[in-house]
Amino acid sequence: MKTILFILSLGALQAREQLPQSVTFVDAPAFQSLVTQAVQKDWRALPIGERVARFGSALRGTSYKGFTLEIDDKIESPSVNFDGLDCWTFFETSLGLARMLEKPKSNYTPSDLLAEIETTRYWNGQCTGQYLERIHYLASWFNDNEKRGNILNVTRKVGPAAVLTGRTCEEMTVLWKKYRYLARSPSLLPEMGRIEAKESALAVPYIPTSKVKESEKNIRNGDIIGIVTAYEGGHCSHVGLAYRTEDGVCHFMHASSLYKKVVLDKSISGYLSEHKSDLGIIVGRPITPP
Repeated sequence: MKTILFILSLGALQAREQLPQSVTFVDAPAFQSLVTQAVQKDWRALPIGERVARFGSALRGTSYKGFTLEIDDKIESPSVNFDGLDCWTFFETSLGLARMLEKPKSNYTPSDLLAEIETTRYWNGQCTGQYLERIHYLASWFNDNEKRGNILNVTRKVGPAAVLTGRTCEEMTVLWKKYRYLARSPSLLPEMGRIEAKESALAVPYIPTSKVKESEKNIRNGDIIGIVTAYEGGHCSHVGLAYRTEDGVCHFMHASSLYKKVVLDKSISGYLSEHKSDLGIIVGRPITPP
């Protein structure tokens, strides 16, 4: 029996395709510098949300780089890039670093962070090298990670919520030529369409823009803030983190294509007021890994 289990495990490992770390992890010295700072200042003693906010703030000024998840034409692998972040990789890297620090070690390595990225970025926390194992839509990311105990969707607790239904989510299949993996393998499009149909069927609670200002007092440092869009294609068009400054203002911190870097922007309500196509927000709260 043990021999059979060993053979099955070996087969599973052999089936797992992964890119080399020289491709999947960019700027290891920046990672080591940041982790050294976190260890010396004992960020591990902070609640996980505060820890996420500290790492997010430490990444301010990092250059904006679009499509940082698209690193190969065929093999999908967990990845981190400290040279350039987009909105998704900014919040996810901050969250991954905070989760990584939960486990005390004498020396943290890029592999430790990549393991945390795999846990949150992929359906059921597993990636064997297949593109469709990645969660491509934020509402689905919220649902899957809440089911697995990585976050709580606190949208309804934070403020009065409306529910978004009937959204046609088809960005990936309509704009498939913009995504390296799909452009390389159009045969993936039918299954991507089925994934999008499930996303479209979701009923997504969100706090309307008109209610966000009164709700900001209930948002915590390090909460994940998804920006709900009025446009078809997906439920959310942007994502960042909440960061409350000493004056009590709850800011939107994000990797901005406008400012070309990670910035601490206006208050969340102030940010929404300048983007008329935004309907409101969804709020995810990181929780301590089991």
